[in-house]
Amino acid sequence: MNFTIFIIISVSIGFVIFKWNRRNNSKWVLPKESFPTDWRIILFNNVSFYNALSEDEKKKFEYKIQEFLLNCRITGIKTNIDATDKILVASSGVIPIFKFDNWKYANLYEVLIYPSTFNEEYEIEGSNRRVLGMVGNGAMEGIMILSQQALKHGFKNESDKKNTAIHEFVHLIDKTGGPIDGIPSVLMEKQYAIPWLDLINKKIDEIYEGASDINPYGGTNRAEFFSVASEYFFERPKLLERKHPDLYNLLEKVFKQDMSSRNLSKSKVTIGRNSPCPCNSGNKYKKCCGQVHFN
Repeated sequence: MNFTIFIIISVSIGFVIFKWNRRNNSKWVLPKESFPTDWRIILFNNVSFYNALSEDEKKKFEYKIQEFLLNCRITGIKTNIDATDKILVASSGVIPIFKFDNWKYANLYEVLIYPSTFNEEYEIEGSNRRVLGMVGNGAMEGIMILSQQALKHGFKNESDKKNTAIHEFVHLIDKTGGPIDGIPSVLMEKQYAIPWLDLINKKIDEIYEGASDINPYGGTNRAEFFSVASEYFFERPKLLERKHPDLYNLLEKVFKQDMSSRNLSKSKVTIGRNSPCPCNSGNKYKKCCGQVHFN
């Protein structure tokens, strides 16, 4: 069977099952278990956004990670995925909506992880494989596809103003309010809509004129500009505020986050055997939650 047809059939069956489950189990699933220490270590080692949070905010972030993974499947397609892949996907979804306590990705039920780039027919072999991420439509409604390589690169390289997974989740947020058009109506207060459109047009013109450090892909259309600018906002907020203060200020209002005040330079924290245990017990990791790894 053709790989693309196989994916579409599998997704269609999954979507029917998902809709049936949502109809018969209308309650959104909420976390009941404590956050796994191994997951916390993954966050410490990979997610600068998490490390820059206060202790209370970290608990909130962890809760949202659990909530996301309880309500959305992460599936590897012709690649093996592990807890790190799942935590990175969930983090990408949580970061943009972190300040929206009641947010639910009701229009997403599965994220497919492809090993690398793919084309618009969802093929991972052959020519024209330039796609790193995609929010599905039609038969792929409720699906997001991400390149595994791009997912990991987005959290490994935090100086390039790019994060493919955050980019796709911003598209999904945009889509929640109607068509993907670069106007996040579900997040943006009405009085900012016209200034936002005017600013997008201005910034896209700057991209065309070669007078911008914003990823040129943002010049494709308003929707792509919104996602590209959001990547910049969450990856290099201080630089964005310095070079594009007007853009930074509007994105701050959209996401309700003052990213430039967060100390992202804390970056990732490597948990070694003699590090303080992430469970905040006050003991060394090797004498606490890490005993299973070091004994």
